[in-house]
Amino acid sequence: MGNILSVQNLSKSYQSAGRTLTVLHDINFSVEQGTMLSIVGPSGSGKTTLLGLCAGLDRSSNGSVELNNIRIDELNEDERASVRNLYTGFIFQNFQLLPTLTALENVMVPLELRGEKNIRPKALDLLDKVGLADRGHHYPAQLSGGEQQRVSLARAFSNDPKVLFADEPTGNLDAETSERVIRLIFDLNREMGTTLIMVTHDMELAARTQRIIRIRGGAIYSDEPVTQGV
Repeated sequence: MGNILSVQNLSKSYQSAGRTLTVLHDINFSVEQGTMLSIVGPSGSGKTTLLGLCAGLDRSSNGSVELNNIRIDELNEDERASVRNLYTGFIFQNFQLLPTLTALENVMVPLELRGEKNIRPKALDLLDKVGLADRGHHYPAQLSGGEQQRVSLARAFSNDPKVLFADEPTGNLDAETSERVIRLIFDLNREMGTTLIMVTHDMELAARTQRIIRIRGGAIYSDEPVTQGV
């Protein structure tokens, strides 16, 4: 299948109160297309920063990130935004839906940004897949947390992403709702052949992916396949 993501010698430092704070140090790994990977580690270990660098949401201090054979660390902000819209989907812990748009309109946004035509039927179909066909006219404030996350899931898959980046996708949900959202993520991921890269502190959830990278103190200390997937 080939690698969809390749990270080499990746480091990220910030200037803070006159000091240099290194959040990630010399990270190396690659991800084969169509696989499901978890990144785990204690709070403050750098896992969300790593996800952001892999997705082109931020730039590294050193090293390279190749996403779908494109060196995104060499691109400017507009070029990185274009790559994200073409090849990636995102699910965040706090949903990040646009409050002034309905559920249906939120799902349509990535398609509109790409200039696609006749997008309403596709958005409706995705809402149907996540069990919200009858909630398309509701605004985020009218939806429960679980419903909002399912809308964000439909939005994440609307542009047929090569890679789905998920940052603590069940962090704000109760156990029953979490299970439903995770099932949807895995099912849509399989159906669409998407690569899943997920940050989570939930080891039970991580064990349902195919591979776990453990981070501590900004460095990888373990990168192992999971013996039993979903």
